[in-house]
Amino acid sequence: MINPLLHRKPVPVDRNEHRSVQLTLPVQDWSIASELNSVFIAASEFADVAREFPILFVQAGTDEAGKPEIAPIAVFGLVQKQNLFVEQGGWRATSMPTTLRIYPFCVGRVDAERWVVCLDAGWSGVVSEGGHALFGTDGEPTDMLKDVGRQLEAFEAVTQQTRVLFRRLRDLDLLRPMRFDAKLPDGSTLGVDGFLTVDEQKLQALDAATVYELFKSGLLGLVHAHMVSLGHVRKLLDWHIARLPAAPAAPAA
Repeated sequence: MINPLLHRKPVPVDRNEHRSVQLTLPVQDWSIASELNSVFIAASEFADVAREFPILFVQAGTDEAGKPEIAPIAVFGLVQKQNLFVEQGGWRATSMPTTLRIYPFCVGRVDAERWVVCLDAGWSGVVSEGGHALFGTDGEPTDMLKDVGRQLEAFEAVTQQTRVLFRRLRDLDLLRPMRFDAKLPDGSTLGVDGFLTVDEQKLQALDAATVYELFKSGLLGLVHAHMVSLGHVRKLLDWHIARLPAAPAAPAA
Protein backbone atom coordinates (compact mmCIF):
# COMPACT_ATOMS: atom_id res chain seq x y z
CA MET A 1 0.00 0.00 0.00
CA ILE A 2 1.09 3.58 -0.64
CA ASN A 3 2.09 5.66 2.38
CA PRO A 4 2.55 9.37 1.50
CA LEU A 5 5.07 9.85 4.33
CA LEU A 6 7.31 7.24 2.71
CA HIS A 7 6.37 6.98 -0.95
CA ARG A 8 6.78 10.61 -2.00
CA LYS A 9 6.23 10.10 -5.73
CA PRO A 10 4.70 6.66 -6.37
CA VAL A 11 4.26 5.75 -10.05
CA PRO A 12 3.32 2.44 -11.71
CA VAL A 13 6.35 0.60 -13.04
CA ASP A 14 6.15 0.93 -16.81
CA ARG A 15 8.14 -1.04 -19.39
CA ASN A 16 8.62 2.01 -21.62
CA GLU A 17 9.01 4.78 -19.06
CA HIS A 18 11.38 2.83 -16.83
CA ARG A 19 13.30 0.92 -19.50
CA SER A 20 16.60 2.59 -18.52
CA VAL A 21 15.89 3.12 -14.81
CA GLN A 22 18.18 1.51 -12.24
CA LEU A 23 18.07 1.37 -8.44
CA THR A 24 20.94 1.61 -5.97
CA LEU A 25 19.80 -1.21 -3.72
CA PRO A 26 19.84 -2.09 -0.89
CA VAL A 27 18.71 1.18 0.69
CA GLN A 28 21.51 2.62 2.82
CA ASP A 29 20.11 6.02 3.81
CA TRP A 30 16.74 5.78 5.55
CA SER A 31 16.25 9.55 5.84
CA ILE A 32 13.41 9.05 3.36
CA ALA A 33 11.48 7.46 6.26
CA SER A 34 12.35 10.10 8.88
CA GLU A 35 8.72 11.36 9.03
CA LEU A 36 7.14 7.88 9.00
CA ASN A 37 5.48 7.63 12.41
CA SER A 38 4.08 4.13 11.91
CA VAL A 39 3.47 1.50 9.25
CA PHE A 40 0.96 -1.28 8.64
CA ILE A 41 2.12 -4.79 9.51
CA ALA A 42 0.62 -8.12 8.51
CA ALA A 43 -0.27 -10.84 11.01
CA SER A 44 2.68 -12.91 9.77
CA GLU A 45 5.08 -10.16 10.96
CA PHE A 46 3.93 -9.92 14.57
CA ALA A 47 6.55 -12.24 16.08
CA ASP A 48 9.49 -10.34 14.55
CA VAL A 49 8.02 -6.86 14.97
CA ALA A 50 7.12 -7.40 18.64
CA ARG A 51 10.79 -7.90 19.48
CA GLU A 52 11.68 -4.28 18.69
CA PHE A 53 8.61 -2.14 17.99
CA PRO A 54 5.35 -1.37 19.80
CA ILE A 55 2.40 -2.94 17.97
CA LEU A 56 -0.84 -0.96 18.19
CA PHE A 57 -4.05 -0.70 16.18
CA VAL A 58 -5.82 2.08 14.29
CA GLN A 59 -9.08 2.42 12.43
CA ALA A 60 -8.46 2.33 8.68
CA GLY A 61 -11.59 2.91 6.63
CA THR A 62 -14.67 0.71 6.69
CA ASP A 63 -15.63 -2.71 5.43
CA GLU A 64 -18.49 -3.64 3.10
CA ALA A 65 -20.96 -3.40 5.99
CA GLY A 66 -19.79 0.08 6.95
CA LYS A 67 -18.02 -1.15 10.09
CA PRO A 68 -14.54 0.21 10.91
CA GLU A 69 -11.59 -1.79 9.62
CA ILE A 70 -8.82 -2.44 12.15
CA ALA A 71 -5.19 -2.20 11.03
CA PRO A 72 -2.24 -3.33 13.16
CA ILE A 73 0.77 -1.02 12.96
CA ALA A 74 4.37 -0.89 14.10
CA VAL A 75 4.92 2.44 15.85
CA PHE A 76 8.13 4.39 15.23
CA GLY A 77 7.47 7.68 17.04
CA LEU A 78 5.38 9.36 19.73
CA VAL A 79 4.40 12.50 17.80
CA GLN A 80 3.32 13.12 14.24
CA LYS A 81 6.00 12.88 11.54
CA GLN A 82 8.53 11.45 13.99
CA ASN A 83 10.53 8.29 13.33
CA LEU A 84 12.80 7.57 16.27
CA PHE A 85 14.24 4.53 14.51
CA VAL A 86 15.98 6.71 11.91
CA GLU A 87 19.16 8.23 13.32
CA GLN A 88 21.48 10.15 10.96
CA GLY A 89 20.11 8.11 8.08
CA GLY A 90 20.74 4.79 9.81
CA TRP A 91 18.12 2.29 10.97
CA ARG A 92 18.23 1.70 14.74
CA ALA A 93 16.82 -1.82 14.77
CA THR A 94 17.97 -5.21 13.56
CA SER A 95 14.73 -5.79 11.65
CA MET A 96 12.15 -3.74 9.79
CA PRO A 97 8.56 -4.27 8.68
CA THR A 98 7.88 -5.53 5.15
CA THR A 99 6.73 -2.14 3.85
CA LEU A 100 10.22 -0.80 4.48
CA ARG A 101 12.10 -3.92 3.45
CA ILE A 102 10.47 -3.81 0.03
CA TYR A 103 10.96 -0.06 -0.45
CA PRO A 104 11.14 1.74 -2.95
CA PHE A 105 8.38 -0.52 -4.28
CA CYS A 106 4.79 -0.65 -3.10
CA VAL A 107 1.33 -1.77 -4.17
CA GLY A 108 -0.89 0.65 -6.04
CA ARG A 109 -4.52 -0.40 -6.16
CA VAL A 110 -6.42 -0.04 -9.44
CA ASP A 111 -9.68 -1.22 -7.86
CA ALA A 112 -10.85 -3.70 -5.23
CA GLU A 113 -9.54 -6.63 -7.26
CA ARG A 114 -6.55 -5.29 -9.20
CA TRP A 115 -3.24 -3.76 -8.20
CA VAL A 116 0.04 -2.78 -9.85
CA VAL A 117 3.68 -2.61 -8.80
CA CYS A 118 4.62 0.99 -8.05
CA LEU A 119 8.00 2.66 -7.60
CA ASP A 120 8.82 5.74 -5.53
CA ALA A 121 10.24 7.89 -8.31
CA GLY A 122 11.11 10.55 -5.71
CA TRP A 123 13.74 8.37 -4.03
CA SER A 124 17.36 9.48 -4.52
CA GLY A 125 18.36 5.90 -5.32
CA VAL A 126 16.56 6.01 -8.69
CA VAL A 127 19.43 6.45 -11.16
CA SER A 128 20.25 5.95 -14.83
CA GLU A 129 23.38 3.86 -14.24
CA GLY A 130 25.35 2.12 -11.55
CA GLY A 131 22.39 0.29 -10.00
CA HIS A 132 20.08 -2.68 -10.48
CA ALA A 133 18.03 -2.51 -13.69
CA LEU A 134 14.27 -2.97 -13.72
CA PHE A 135 14.20 -4.21 -17.31
CA GLY A 136 16.70 -6.03 -19.48
CA THR A 137 17.89 -4.92 -22.90
CA ASP A 138 15.06 -7.01 -24.37
CA GLY A 139 12.52 -4.95 -22.46
CA GLU A 140 11.55 -7.83 -20.20
CA PRO A 141 11.48 -7.50 -16.38
CA THR A 142 14.72 -8.49 -14.69
CA ASP A 143 14.83 -11.25 -12.07
CA MET A 144 14.99 -8.52 -9.42
CA LEU A 145 11.74 -6.94 -10.59
CA LYS A 146 10.04 -10.34 -10.91
CA ASP A 147 11.05 -11.15 -7.34
CA VAL A 148 9.66 -7.82 -6.15
CA GLY A 149 6.37 -8.63 -7.87
CA ARG A 150 6.19 -11.97 -6.07
CA GLN A 151 6.95 -10.34 -2.71
CA LEU A 152 4.29 -7.68 -3.21
CA GLU A 153 1.75 -10.28 -4.31
CA ALA A 154 2.42 -12.34 -1.18
CA PHE A 155 2.28 -9.25 1.05
CA GLU A 156 -0.98 -8.10 -0.53
CA ALA A 157 -2.48 -11.53 0.15
CA VAL A 158 -1.50 -11.54 3.84
CA THR A 159 -2.64 -7.91 4.13
CA GLN A 160 -6.16 -8.90 3.09
CA GLN A 161 -6.08 -11.89 5.44
CA THR A 162 -4.94 -9.64 8.30
CA ARG A 163 -7.82 -7.23 7.76
CA VAL A 164 -10.32 -10.10 7.93
CA LEU A 165 -8.63 -11.62 10.98
CA PHE A 166 -8.71 -8.47 13.07
CA ARG A 167 -12.37 -7.85 12.38
CA ARG A 168 -12.90 -10.49 15.05
CA LEU A 169 -11.31 -8.26 17.72
CA ARG A 170 -13.60 -5.48 16.58
CA ASP A 171 -16.71 -7.65 16.63
CA LEU A 172 -15.86 -8.91 20.12
CA ASP A 173 -15.38 -5.28 21.26
CA LEU A 174 -11.91 -6.09 22.58
CA LEU A 175 -10.26 -2.83 21.52
CA ARG A 176 -10.16 0.42 23.45
CA PRO A 177 -8.54 3.81 22.84
CA MET A 178 -5.03 4.06 24.22
CA ARG A 179 -3.67 7.19 25.83
CA PHE A 180 -0.75 7.89 28.10
CA ASP A 181 0.84 11.06 29.42
CA ALA A 182 4.52 11.35 30.21
CA LYS A 183 6.25 14.10 32.16
CA LEU A 184 9.23 15.51 30.23
CA PRO A 185 12.43 16.85 31.82
CA ASP A 186 11.34 20.47 31.27
CA GLY A 187 8.17 19.86 33.25
CA SER A 188 5.85 19.74 30.23
CA THR A 189 3.60 16.77 29.48
CA LEU A 190 3.69 14.63 26.35
CA GLY A 191 0.30 13.12 25.55
CA VAL A 192 0.10 10.17 23.17
CA ASP A 193 -3.23 9.03 21.76
CA GLY A 194 -4.93 8.08 18.50
CA PHE A 195 -4.12 4.39 18.87
CA LEU A 196 -6.14 1.36 19.96
CA THR A 197 -5.01 -1.41 22.26
CA VAL A 198 -6.54 -4.66 23.49
CA ASP A 199 -8.68 -4.30 26.60
CA GLU A 200 -7.20 -6.90 28.96
CA GLN A 201 -10.22 -6.97 31.26
CA LYS A 202 -12.58 -7.76 28.39
CA LEU A 203 -10.13 -10.36 27.08
CA GLN A 204 -10.01 -12.11 30.46
CA ALA A 205 -13.82 -12.05 30.67
CA LEU A 206 -14.29 -14.06 27.46
CA ASP A 207 -15.88 -17.47 27.78
CA ALA A 208 -13.76 -20.58 27.22
CA ALA A 209 -15.26 -21.36 23.82
CA THR A 210 -14.37 -17.93 22.46
CA VAL A 211 -10.84 -18.10 23.89
CA TYR A 212 -10.37 -21.48 22.23
CA GLU A 213 -11.63 -20.06 18.95
CA LEU A 214 -9.12 -17.18 19.17
CA PHE A 215 -6.38 -19.66 20.00
CA LYS A 216 -7.18 -21.92 17.04
CA SER A 217 -7.31 -18.99 14.61
CA GLY A 218 -3.92 -17.71 15.81
CA LEU A 219 -5.45 -14.43 16.92
CA LEU A 220 -4.78 -15.07 20.61
CA GLY A 221 -1.07 -15.43 19.92
CA LEU A 222 -1.10 -12.13 18.00
CA VAL A 223 -2.82 -10.44 20.93
CA HIS A 224 -0.12 -11.71 23.29
CA ALA A 225 2.60 -10.42 20.92
CA HIS A 226 0.87 -7.04 20.89
CA MET A 227 0.79 -6.92 24.68
CA VAL A 228 4.46 -7.87 25.01
CA SER A 229 5.43 -5.25 22.44
CA LEU A 230 3.92 -2.43 24.51
CA GLY A 231 7.06 -2.49 26.64
CA HIS A 232 8.87 -0.80 23.76
CA VAL A 233 6.87 2.39 24.31
CA ARG A 234 9.25 3.15 27.19
CA LYS A 235 12.18 2.89 24.77
CA LEU A 236 10.51 5.33 22.40
CA LEU A 237 9.93 7.77 25.25
CA ASP A 238 13.61 7.59 26.24
CA TRP A 239 14.64 8.20 22.61
CA HIS A 240 12.17 11.07 22.32
CA ILE A 241 13.60 12.73 25.44
CA ALA A 242 17.15 12.25 24.16
CA ARG A 243 16.27 14.26 21.05
CA LEU A 244 14.83 17.20 22.97
CA PRO A 245 16.91 20.38 22.98
CA ALA A 246 19.20 20.58 25.98
CA ALA A 247 18.06 22.96 28.70
CA PRO A 248 20.10 26.19 28.82
CA ALA A 249 22.78 26.26 31.46
CA ALA A 250 21.97 28.26 34.59
CA PRO A 251 23.78 31.63 34.75
CA ALA A 252 26.81 31.80 36.98
CA ALA A 253 26.28 33.30 40.40
